[in-house]
Amino acid sequence: MSKLLLIDDEEPVRKIVGLYLRSHGYEVFTAADGPKGIELFQREGPSIVLTDIKMPGMDGIEVLKKIKQTSPETEVIVITGHGDMDLAIQSLQFDASDFITKPVGNEALSIALKRAEERVDTRRLLKEYTDNLEVMVKEATEELSKAHDFQKNLIQSSIDGIIASDKDGTIVVFNRGTEDLLGYTADEVVGKVPIDTVYLPGVGEKINETLIAEAYGGKNRLVNYENVLISKNGEEIPVRISGATLFENGEKTGVVCFFQDLREIKRLQRELIQIERLSAIGQAVAGMAHYTKNILNGLQGGVYIVNTSLKKDKPDLLRKGWGMVENNVSRISDLVMNMLIYSKEREPDYVSCSPNDIAQEVYDLMYETLKARSAKLDYLMKEKGMHPDIKLSKDFDPSIDECYLDPTGAHRCLLNLVTNAIDACTQEPDEDKDFRVIIRTRKEDDGISFDVVDNGVGMSKEVQEKLFERFFSTKGPKGTGLGLLVTRKIVDEHGGTISFESEPGQGTTFTMHFPCRKDSSDTIASPV
Repeated sequence: MSKLLLIDDEEPVRKIVGLYLRSHGYEVFTAADGPKGIELFQREGPSIVLTDIKMPGMDGIEVLKKIKQTSPETEVIVITGHGDMDLAIQSLQFDASDFITKPVGNEALSIALKRAEERVDTRRLLKEYTDNLEVMVKEATEELSKAHDFQKNLIQSSIDGIIASDKDGTIVVFNRGTEDLLGYTADEVVGKVPIDTVYLPGVGEKINETLIAEAYGGKNRLVNYENVLISKNGEEIPVRISGATLFENGEKTGVVCFFQDLREIKRLQRELIQIERLSAIGQAVAGMAHYTKNILNGLQGGVYIVNTSLKKDKPDLLRKGWGMVENNVSRISDLVMNMLIYSKEREPDYVSCSPNDIAQEVYDLMYETLKARSAKLDYLMKEKGMHPDIKLSKDFDPSIDECYLDPTGAHRCLLNLVTNAIDACTQEPDEDKDFRVIIRTRKEDDGISFDVVDNGVGMSKEVQEKLFERFFSTKGPKGTGLGLLVTRKIVDEHGGTISFESEPGQGTTFTMHFPCRKDSSDTIASPV
């Protein structure tokens, strides 16, 4: 039931109009003058007030003003006489909701009350909506604040370093993990320096190029990319980088990168590799007794033949015996060198050199070796299982310039592969086959490659799967399996790769790829 206050100095009006209003569901309060009306209004707080405009003492205009000062939302309907139109208009200027004339007609009163009720309802709904909206805004603001605080706490609490930059490359996020990693504080860098500050020269551009491409995680993403950051004190810190380009409405707004410190992992990897290598040498010492025994038997046999030839003055026997000694001394030398190289952690000794010159040296050495072997006696070649017609050829890319490599390491790798290729030809049972070994060099966008191609016995799937296993060899008692392990170790130390293709009875192609540095201080980054 709505409350309504009726103020009129005429009692009949108060009674008749009051009865009508009560019959229409209002809780009616009446007052005979302005002051009593104001008192009732302040006590009961009705939403609608009907007041006569002409009353002794405080008139209706004064009542309207006081009610509006106290409660601007209250609807006030003014009751006027026929000659009071100017006062009625004045009441509207003071925010009266409506006016009706005496004698008060039921229809006019109903229309005025309906308008007042609609205004009251509209104001109430608007207030409820506004209150609800304020609550919703407050709740949404609190949720956003919580989400922001959570995200900020998540970023700051991350063990990994997180750096975000705006579209111009300026750092805008620099979490505590990055502070611990690089030694800068967020206040030193946020909004002040570009993200390239923490990269080696050229690395920032490389990361941006990689983000645009799809090679490492898809377009505008970077996943597990290894590189080096520069700390405040100049230390080079190996890290694994993941990141993404940020967009808003299709426009690039920045880049975020996550950095995982790899120093401890790299140290443990080096220790593990060293332990594995020492373990491998220990297994080699235990497992190569048979191989060493064969070498000793060969040496003893050669010495016996040499002694016999000297006693009986037989030059042919001397040549044969001395050849056996030379061959087994060479086998001992190769074994010792491979064990030394494989057991030690070693940084490549980078110098400016020509990859083609390295390949030429291997070609010359093996060409003379094949020529010398082919000139030996038939029975010696048959004893060694050698084919006299293995042809060694070369195919060098003339566009290859000098670059920084470890020439000694690259030479040993290539020599191992060529030696294996020649052995693969000697193992082929078809002696009428036109055997050939090709040494090839190729220039590539990010380095150079060495290919060693043979058409020898080839490898089965089972052999290929075991090829880089420790001490696996296809040469039986004549091999230790260390050659390929040493080759791969040296290639890995260069940040390169080694791969092969082989078909049984058709031959094998080994490919070594080396990143070609422009100077000895270049850092080669490697995606994982």
